Amino acid sequence: MSLLARLNPPQQNAVTTTAGPILVLAGPGSGKTRVLTHRIAYLIRDMGVEPWHIVAVTFTNKAADVMRERTEALLGMTGSLSGLMLGTFHRICARLLRMEAERIGLNPRYVIFDSDDQLDVIKQALRDLNIDEKRNPPRAVHAAISRAKNELITPDRYPIATYGDEITARVYERYQRLLGVSSALDFDDLLVRTVFMLRDHDEIRDRYQRRFEYVLVDEFQDTNTAQYELVRLMAGHHRNVFVVGDEDQSIYRFRGADFRNVERFRQDYPDARVILLEQNYRSTQTILDAANAVIARNRHRTAKQLFTDRGTGARITLYQAYDEHDEGNFIIDEINRLKASGQAKPGECALMYRTNAQSRALEEAFVRRGMPYRLVGATRFYSRKEVKDVLAYLRLVQNPDDDVSLRRIINTPPRRIGNTSIDRLGGWAAGLGVSVYQALRLLGGDAPPELAKTAGAHPFTKATVAPLLAFYELLQNWIEVRNTLTPAQLIDRILEESGYREWLRDGTEEAEDRWQNVQELRTVAGAYDEMEIGLALDAFLEEVALVSDTDDLQAGSDVPTLLTLHAAKGLEYPVVFIAGLEEGLLPHSRSTEDPDGMEEERRLFYVGVTRAADRLYLLHTFRRGNWGRSDFAEPSRFLADLPRELTGGSTPARQAHRAMTTWGSEERRPTARPAYGSSLRFSPGQQVVHPVFGKGTVITSKLVGGDEEVSVAFSGKGVKRLLASIANLKAV
Repeated sequence: MSLLARLNPPQQNAVTTTAGPILVLAGPGSGKTRVLTHRIAYLIRDMGVEPWHIVAVTFTNKAADVMRERTEALLGMTGSLSGLMLGTFHRICARLLRMEAERIGLNPRYVIFDSDDQLDVIKQALRDLNIDEKRNPPRAVHAAISRAKNELITPDRYPIATYGDEITARVYERYQRLLGVSSALDFDDLLVRTVFMLRDHDEIRDRYQRRFEYVLVDEFQDTNTAQYELVRLMAGHHRNVFVVGDEDQSIYRFRGADFRNVERFRQDYPDARVILLEQNYRSTQTILDAANAVIARNRHRTAKQLFTDRGTGARITLYQAYDEHDEGNFIIDEINRLKASGQAKPGECALMYRTNAQSRALEEAFVRRGMPYRLVGATRFYSRKEVKDVLAYLRLVQNPDDDVSLRRIINTPPRRIGNTSIDRLGGWAAGLGVSVYQALRLLGGDAPPELAKTAGAHPFTKATVAPLLAFYELLQNWIEVRNTLTPAQLIDRILEESGYREWLRDGTEEAEDRWQNVQELRTVAGAYDEMEIGLALDAFLEEVALVSDTDDLQAGSDVPTLLTLHAAKGLEYPVVFIAGLEEGLLPHSRSTEDPDGMEEERRLFYVGVTRAADRLYLLHTFRRGNWGRSDFAEPSRFLADLPRELTGGSTPARQAHRAMTTWGSEERRPTARPAYGSSLRFSPGQQVVHPVFGKGTVITSKLVGGDEEVSVAFSGKGVKRLLASIANLKAV
């Protein structure tokens, strides 16, 4: 059977055009992996090319394995690709460097340092240069060095415009020297050293350029400068370079990806053939028309018009929830409706969002409603390190004898309390039969007289006592005020006085994401502001402990998937919900003043839309919790790009939900809700019953936008803010 039989005309063209540079711009769901595998098989079977004359580059090991398996299946035999160099950029570079190490003065037994190793070396370089880590956070310095390597900038060529740049240049030079002493390379070095090897060693370059008759590159829009230069060097002799990509799906700028490499390719290869893959095999035409309308607003792209033979399909559902809790409930209601009507299984549904912090309210909704789920591409909200750190501080303030929490944060952020001191402190406490906190009290001279009499001398030197006492003093200060501050205020004080805020926010984008998670935790704590302060901390930590205990809900395959939009790239689902389509979330606030960043945010939305095969739901809220407040939310500007004829799609669940909340997409304004006038139906101290949360006590009641907002403390559920018009509260 012909290799071309199941390919459409543009795909056949991409497979059989074998001479010269070729740029394939492949829309989402257009079968680019099929084209790549069929092209390799075509070169080997129909063109008689030996596998070892082909190099194919992908971005993940999984993608490389899939390509190898599918190509071998096309050729009809396992092992038929012997000699083919197929893998990620880093894997191929590591292989080339091993083979040529002695010729370029590299130890052939070099080690590759992982992310933690690299950070340790950065810290060592800072210490060697007597540079303050607090003023120059190691992660931020490492990120700057990594960006320089991606641009092929060596330490001696590092551009210096500020004092911070001068510091980075010095650390960069020392960092590389330390790597050399260890015969080690970091991930970026694998690319950089290979590029320099091919640039600077004529014999090596000529040998590989003659060997690599055909160079194929997947996800070309995600390449950085070093990767682009590597491709150009490998294909320098035969010029049979075949790159597949899509500017519209370039969403990894924070990793150094540069979609402009597509345009650079056109400039470096003016004779390149450009082939568009526009037929989509995944989505309905309604979803594709929406995607086309959204991405058309971007300037730096090649125009494509996605189409499909799958038919029009259902209209896109727009839904405005009142807040993030209503948002989660609507999604669960709709998943249940689709399941009950036989239109989709829960495992065919995916819920996507811009930031990891958004998963908190959504996960809580799933737990509260008893619906299992699976989280992809991220740690569960309450399992994230920064969240667990802050909770450990709070638990320790609530219960100073909590040794687990104390050990977690006693040196986080670093306080010159090493593992040896911590172990010695724990051993001393165990010998006395008391908690570590009680041992600290003893060290600080505050222990009960009976303990002080029997304790004897402590086992610490003056150098180790000082930081231990400094931590003890911090902890004592927080314990003294715990019954005078709300949980949110206590978090603020701890973050400031512990140095955790400054330590966490080291200037990198990843650090800002971690900081958003801490802000989200504070938002949760803010719900307890109006509860009696003496009880609020206990109630908050109790609810968090119950909500975070969701390990048993992760099992099973027929469950909805929760994931970020970045993690969704390359995946597809019959039903997709995109939550949080609001200004500041998507597009993200970091991109407001950055035209290139705003275009990438639009591409991120485009990627999310095109993950959907059959049904697409786009959600935003009227109000959203933000740093302990509930602020009005503005719908994302991207929603305005959707043609009205594509949206609507009312469903029974949606109609019922709207009848109760009247927050459907058509209203999209607060005046649509029924008003209760100026009278209040509930008062502080009143006992009420909620259909989900059970019995509770009214804490406060006030008018908000013509409706009555009631704060109720529910036993075992914490404090909930509810609107009287929709909460179905009943007085006991």
